[in-house]
Amino acid sequence: MKTIATPLRWFATTLLVAATVSAQSIAQINGDKFLSPFNGQTVSNVTGIVTAKGPDGIWLRSVKPSCDKRVSNGLYVYGSALASNASVSIGDVVVLGGKVSEYRSSKDYIYMTELGSPKITAILEHGRDVEPLVIGKGTLSPPTSQYSGLDNGDVFAVPNNQSLLSVANPQLEPELYGLDFWESLMGELVTIENPRAIGRPNQYGDTWVVGDWTTTGDNGRTGLTVSAGDGNPEGIIIGSPLDGSDNPTDTKLGDRLETITGVVFQAFGFYRILPLTNLTVAESLAPPLPPPTSLTSAGTCAGVTVGGYNVENFYAGDTAHVQAVASHIVEYMRSPDLLAVQEIQDDNGETDDGSVGSEATLTALADAIRALGGASYNYTYISPVNDESGGAPGGNIRVAYLYRPEVLRLRAGASPGDATTANEVLPGPELKLNPGYVDPANAAWTNSRKPLAAAWELADGSGERPLFTVNVHWGSKGGSSSLHGDARPPVNGGVEDRQAQAEVTASFVASILAEDASAYVVTIGDFNEFAFARPIADFAALSGLQDLDAAAGIPAAERYTYLYDMNSQELDHVFVSPALAAATEGFEHLHVNTWVPYDDATSDHDPSVAKFDIC
Repeated sequence: MKTIATPLRWFATTLLVAATVSAQSIAQINGDKFLSPFNGQTVSNVTGIVTAKGPDGIWLRSVKPSCDKRVSNGLYVYGSALASNASVSIGDVVVLGGKVSEYRSSKDYIYMTELGSPKITAILEHGRDVEPLVIGKGTLSPPTSQYSGLDNGDVFAVPNNQSLLSVANPQLEPELYGLDFWESLMGELVTIENPRAIGRPNQYGDTWVVGDWTTTGDNGRTGLTVSAGDGNPEGIIIGSPLDGSDNPTDTKLGDRLETITGVVFQAFGFYRILPLTNLTVAESLAPPLPPPTSLTSAGTCAGVTVGGYNVENFYAGDTAHVQAVASHIVEYMRSPDLLAVQEIQDDNGETDDGSVGSEATLTALADAIRALGGASYNYTYISPVNDESGGAPGGNIRVAYLYRPEVLRLRAGASPGDATTANEVLPGPELKLNPGYVDPANAAWTNSRKPLAAAWELADGSGERPLFTVNVHWGSKGGSSSLHGDARPPVNGGVEDRQAQAEVTASFVASILAEDASAYVVTIGDFNEFAFARPIADFAALSGLQDLDAAAGIPAAERYTYLYDMNSQELDHVFVSPALAAATEGFEHLHVNTWVPYDDATSDHDPSVAKFDIC
């Protein structure tokens, strides 16, 4: 961010103590917990070496550092007048006083200890050498699994938000917990050698990195893939440069960066390093894009391909987006026989005028695919009730299917449903509606997309059994708190809704398998949740389906379709019945969006393709 401290400083704690505490060291001010033992007190005769200057303050290091690894020897001194004082330079040894406070710009964030209202009483020395601490050298390496002892071993645990770090204020254990590690370096000047980008920068160029230290979850693109209980606390975000320069905004996953030196800071919900100058990309990985899928349709029951793609607020009026999505479907997904898409908007996009149909939008996609040499798709969908499916206001997003009519057709014998009529599993098994929404009146789907169930058969009449599909787009993670936030474990926004949606979806799928344990069933789409999180774990157990990543032997670190903060993660999943798991011929995630700069991404999700022998 261009400003490292906002003017809204009213979340600072207000404990006032009249007496001035003299001759405190920086280590004593910081203490060995998250909150300073001198919070709210005025201190004097604080001596430190100036290690860095920013637009709103300076950073000091203890002249006589503490040997306690729990305690930071760095301190941020807040004051724009001091920051602009040309008589104070890096390397100066200064004596000053001020008021210790704990600052945060939101109640959801962790406090940062700082010294405000500073007054310099002496400059003892000029030109003192300032050597940064090298993270990753010796024992100075961040933990790779746990964020906080308050998470009880699982940063993704449900229920979450069981305690507040600002209330518990535990003693720091930097060798065990990531938040404790970064807190123990708060205000220090540090260096990261051989850094690499593990995420995409935001609009300000803030970029998540790791350096020369142990990491877990390393994927082939050198990102870090999230896993059960491990949200990768070893990642750190690089914020706005202190010299006023700009970080690049086109950095990509896996980019190698030049050495980074800066100060450890807390802002906007995350620990971060404010570099002395802007990030520089040294090398980008090759190839810039992955190859197309190797899974192509056989055109018969011996090789049916099924794809999934969240195409992000797709509507016909955005012609560039239509062309980009069509290109991915043709060139990378190779026109799968059946394609489950999510975030299809109505025909006028986000214009909120009561329109709900998607004929023009899906026709535009089918036409663009055909024009690029892809399949000649038919499509099927059900319009939602106006303004009741969440997503961008007015967009009325829904799920839909595209299918190659020369390979697959909707199973005969049932009419399509509507926005409010629930589909049912009939003896056989057969579907009452084809396609039809799964229990659309259930409160689980309030302001969310309803799953669309369909039954398919081979167009040539081959194959012994129908293929049942359920296309899902569960509720979003909106309202989640930062993994670096005050709430422990962090808030997983919407998890209660997804839990209810998991149970409703699972019940429908289980009723198919209750009729025929050997049925071919696919549940596919944007689940907005990790495979190891409770909603999906319960969905798998209750439905009787298997995670296709596991069934196809996809390495755990390569199971990602999305980038968020420090983590490569998988929100898009395919779950299949046991019989279909045994018939799997391959499954691939195509990283056409996670590998590219933000402005070059067609969607915020990667597509996936699977292939099955259902003869």
